[in-house]
Amino acid sequence: MIFKAVGDHRPYPDHGYSGRQWSTVPPRLVRLDDLVTTKRELDLQQLLAEDSTFYGDLFAHVVEWEDTLYLEDGLHRALRAALQQRPTLHARVLSL
Repeated sequence: MIFKAVGDHRPYPDHGYSGRQWSTVPPRLVRLDDLVTTKRELDLQQLLAEDSTFYGDLFAHVVEWEDTLYLEDGLHRALRAALQQRPTLHARVLSL
């Protein structure tokens, strides 16, 4: 199993963080098998695009809530890391 669990929603309360606010959260290494996804589906074109981070953050966004790490944004980055057999991912982790 790549992830701890595969979810289809965000079980945590709305944090209201914008892109600019996310950029103030320092990135850290997160293990893929500690993450619970908040999306079940992925656009394959987004996963395979060479410039998939051109307009977005270079780091995945993870929300820590009730001792669980939820992958809010960056599923394509996490899957790319798994396909490259890397067990970790650099992510911005927001603790609620």
